[in-house]
Amino acid sequence: MSTIKELEENLLQHNIKSTAMRLLVLEYLLERESAVSLTDLYKDFEKSDRTTIYRTLKVFEDNGMVHSIDDGTGVPKYALCSDACDVGKHDDAHIHFHCDKCGKTYCLPKFRIPHFELPENFSKNEVNLVVKGVCSQCSG
Repeated sequence: MSTIKELEENLLQHNIKSTAMRLLVLEYLLERESAVSLTDLYKDFEKSDRTTIYRTLKVFEDNGMVHSIDDGTGVPKYALCSDACDVGKHDDAHIHFHCDKCGKTYCLPKFRIPHFELPENFSKNEVNLVVKGVCSQCSG
């Protein structure tokens, strides 16, 4: 568990002003092994306003602190970024894993999405690779 000072320093490193909600959401994300949805956060912060939680996630994403994951479920998931991420530039070109059994989505940063060339006159905006299967917790 991080101290408030450590959480505030983490926010400051990403040029994010410290607020009570931002500290709570950051601490929540740091304690998770898997990516979380807005609904997951809202369930655990049920006395909070859903819009405030969403805006907090967007500020984190815009400032390179979290990245969103499209795992094919139709609900974006959010996970903390690596230190290589920065404002407007996410270095999240790693594989994501979605467990068909428990529904959790994991970042696998050690497994990078390989570089590839597109045909002439094609340009990529985003690359997303999701592997679906059964996670180690569900298979054991």
